[in-house]
This record gives sequence, C-alpha cells and structure tokens, in this order.
Amino acid sequence: MQSLKSVNWGRLSLNAYAAAVLVFLMIPSLLIIPISLGSEPFIQFPPRSLSLRWYLELISDPAWVESFIFSLKIAVATTVTATIVGTLAALALVRGRLKFASALQVLTLAPLVVPHIVIAVALYLVFAPIGLTGSFLGFLIAHSMLSVPYVVITVTSALQKLDPSLEFAALSCGASRPKAFFLVVLPNIAPGVAAGAIFAFLASFDEATVSFFISGIEGKTITRKLFEDIDYNLTPVIASVSSVILMISVLLMLFVERMRGSKSQD
Repeated sequence: MQSLKSVNWGRLSLNAYAAAVLVFLMIPSLLIIPISLGSEPFIQFPPRSLSLRWYLELISDPAWVESFIFSLKIAVATTVTATIVGTLAALALVRGRLKFASALQVLTLAPLVVPHIVIAVALYLVFAPIGLTGSFLGFLIAHSMLSVPYVVITVTSALQKLDPSLEFAALSCGASRPKAFFLVVLPNIAPGVAAGAIFAFLASFDEATVSFFISGIEGKTITRKLFEDIDYNLTPVIASVSSVILMISVLLMLFVERMRGSKSQD
C-alpha cells in the first residue's frame, strides 16, 4: 500500500486545481443542454419536465433553417479558402527564404490578437461603400481573414516536425517541386492541414462579432439570428441552437484528437 509520505501532494493539488478550473469553465456551456430540453415556454433551470419541443421548433422554423444553411455554406467555403491560403503561407514562412519572415508571420497571426470588434468596424467601413455587406463574398473574405491564422499555426507546426531531407530526396530523384509536395510533404503534414481546416470551419461557423456588423437583411448567419432573438424573442430555442453548435464543436474537436492520436501511434 502506498504510504502517505510517497504521495506527491504538489502534483495532486495541481491536478485538482486544474480539474476544478476546467469544470468551472465548462459548467455555463453544459447548462444550456438541460435548459434546451425543458418543456416550458421560457428559459428555466432546472427544467420541470424534459421535451424535444424546442428542437422541433428549431428545425421547423424557416428563418432558423435558412440561417443555419447560410452559415454552413460560408463555413465550408471559408474552410477551403483558408486551408489553401494558410497552407501556402506556412510553406512560405517555414521553407521560404523571406527577408522579413518574422514580421510576415506576426502580420498573418494578427487577427488572433486584434479585438474582433475592431476588425468588424474596419470591415464594415470598407465593405459598406462597395456593397459587400450581407453578401456571400463579403462573409467569405472576412471569415477567411479570421480563419487563416489557425491553419498557419497547425501547418507550420507540422512542417517544422517534418524532416526536410525527405523532400530533398524526392527532388534529387527527379521529382518536380509540386510533385514532391503532393507525394511527400502533403501526406506527412496531412493531420496538421486537417486540424487547421477544422479550426477554420469552427472559427467561421461560430463567429459572431464580425457577422453582426456585415450581415444584411437577407444574409444572416446563425450567430446573427441568435443575437436578434436574444433581444426580441427570448425562448428556449436559443438554448437548443446553442446546444447544436456546442455538439458540432465537440464532435469536430474529438475528431482532431483522434487524428492526433492516430498520428502519434504511427
């Protein structure tokens, strides 16, 4: 039996503190799930009875369905655009011989640290005069700008772990640079690219501040619709929408962890 003296109390305390902080951070998000399952016509916790009433209300409301589909289209287009641009940017930063690589990297990652309200106001001032507010193209440009840094971070990390001699060996065997990239580099950094793509999708689908500024009357993302209903039509449908977004995020993050686990085993 392990004696009390051999117990690492410092490590145990640190783990308990980390677990307590994690639970504290998760509680607000988890509370929306039982609220969304309540049958009362108002937000209440704990619910008196369980029902799928508000999920049925959600999928039968054309306005919510339209906003969800609009957000999904933007997120998919943003994922494709940000993955291509971010991967190319990471290649240039890691393998390129750029004079100001550090400055360019800081500039590329700037959307992560600049407050989104500042970016939203700036984009509105630029997009409004040229008619891009409320348009699919306007959302694609804005969300891609916010999503590219996630792809750059994950792909840069994957490239730094990849032995450059593998690519050099392919080039010395007669492969062209594009062929060496697609046959040697890309398969090895695929988990990093895929993780970046998932982060880009989540960053676009869950983005609220910029979407609120550049949305129009017709083109509304689900986050913009969420804000509007919180102000003018507060019902448990809000909780059901939040629960759906939470479940999508959790499933995609579990997929990322599964990919990382598979890569570690390889």
